[in-house]
Formats: sequence, C-alpha cells, structure tokens
Amino acid sequence: TECEQEPGSLLWIFVMVGNIVRGMGETPIMPLGISYLEDFAKAENSPFYLACLHTATVIGPFLGLLLASFCAELFVDIGSVGADEITIAATDARWVGAWWLGILICALLNLLVAIPFWFLPKSLVKEGETSEPEETSEKTATPLQENDKNETKQTMHYFLADFIPFLKALFHNPVYMLFICITVLQFSAFDGMISFMPKYLEQQFGKSASDAIFLIGVYNLPVLCVGYFSGGLFMKKFKINIYQAASIAFWVSLLEYLLYFAAYWTVCDTSPVAGLTVSYQ
Repeated sequence: TECEQEPGSLLWIFVMVGNIVRGMGETPIMPLGISYLEDFAKAENSPFYLACLHTATVIGPFLGLLLASFCAELFVDIGSVGADEITIAATDARWVGAWWLGILICALLNLLVAIPFWFLPKSLVKEGETSEPEETSEKTATPLQENDKNETKQTMHYFLADFIPFLKALFHNPVYMLFICITVLQFSAFDGMISFMPKYLEQQFGKSASDAIFLIGVYNLPVLCVGYFSGGLFMKKFKINIYQAASIAFWVSLLEYLLYFAAYWTVCDTSPVAGLTVSYQ
C-alpha cells in the first residue's frame, strides 16, 4: 500500500515543448527553401533542384529510423542499469528502448546544421545572369526598403478584406486543389504505415521494435528518394508545365493509394494468445 504511487510525472511537458520549438524551427525550411530556389534558379532547372530538396527530406527520416532502430535496442535506463541486471529481451512486450537518446542526438545535429544558415547571403544573382553593379543594387535597395515600410502600415482590416477573396480564388485554382488532394492521399497512406506497421510486424512476425523500425526504413524510404529524384529529372527533360505535373502527380498518387488499399486483402493468421484466442489449458 505504501509502495503504490499514482503516476504523476510532468516530464512529458518538456518533451511536448521541445517538439513545439523544433516544429517552429523546422517549418520555415520547406517554404523558404522552395521560394529560394524559385527566385534564383532557371525555370528548366527548378524542378530538378526541388526534387533534390524533397529527396533530402526523405533521407532525413530514413537516417532517423536507422537511429531509432539502434536506440530501441538499448534499454531505456542505459548508463544507470547494468546489462547483467536486465532480465527481459528486446522482443518482450515490457521492453522500453532508449527513446530519449535519439532526441538528444538529433537536437545536437540540428544545432550544428543551423549554424551555416547564418552565413547565407541576403540576395543572390539569378542563375545564368551576371552580377549587377554595386551602384545599381544600392539604388534598387532604397525603394525596396520603402515598400517594406509601407506594407507594415497596413491594418488588419485591409488584410482580412484582401484575404477572403484571395482564399476563394485559391480554392478555385485547379492546380492548388490537385496539390491538396495529392497531399491528403500521400499522408493518408504514409501515416497509416508509420503508425500501425511496426506493431503489425511485432505481433505477426515476432519482430522486436528495433527490427520493425529498421525494416520500415530500409524497404520504404529509399524507394521514395528514387521517385522524387527521377520525377525531377523527368520534368526537366520533357519540360512539363505546372498543370501537367499536377495532373500526373494526382493520378500516380491515386494509384499509390489503391495499392495501399489492396493491403486489406493481405491477411495473416492471428498469433495464438492464451486466454484470448486459445484457452489456458
């Protein structure tokens, strides 16, 4: 009775705040990176550069899954509990891996990677063009600064008055709506796999959490890298315009979703569980 204590740890708040701060730092990378490429790259080279950017975003989760697989093999209290004191294996349902170790390693790497961003130039010459003289750049800098000051003077009333019509026009844009459909289909299939596939591999095939995470990373993410990279080369070679690219992406994503949906017919026998599927005797 005296040893019984209700769980009341508030350490999860630190994890939540850490993820919020991480999201605040990582979110601008994708939109700003795409705008950066669109502004300073040639039109025919932009799809290839964007493909390289998206390929890099897939390589990151791939390496993250490999790191998670390694951390899952280590006991959660590594450093404070000796290996000889651990009496359960990694395949045991009670096993808890060193989930916190991956967070510390990624936080350190994010800090190191963020340092070069301080040295990026404020502006670049568009690809294929010569650099402008300093006098011309100084003359154009003054009107731009004045425009920025005028934009900051706009009130919220004018912002809302322009935002609603712009939002309506955006919803009537076929390219934008196709992109929304593509995003929904992709995340619907990918999130389902990431959420339920590890537990499925553990229960049906007797894999440990470390092995399940490793298999998902090895068999899925490298194929996505090949798809992104080959798609960028395809658009660059055949000079696919925006509307054609959106249509191709929609139909390919729909085919991908149907292939994932076919997994419902892939049924394995349920593992015998005492007291649930079979009797204790």
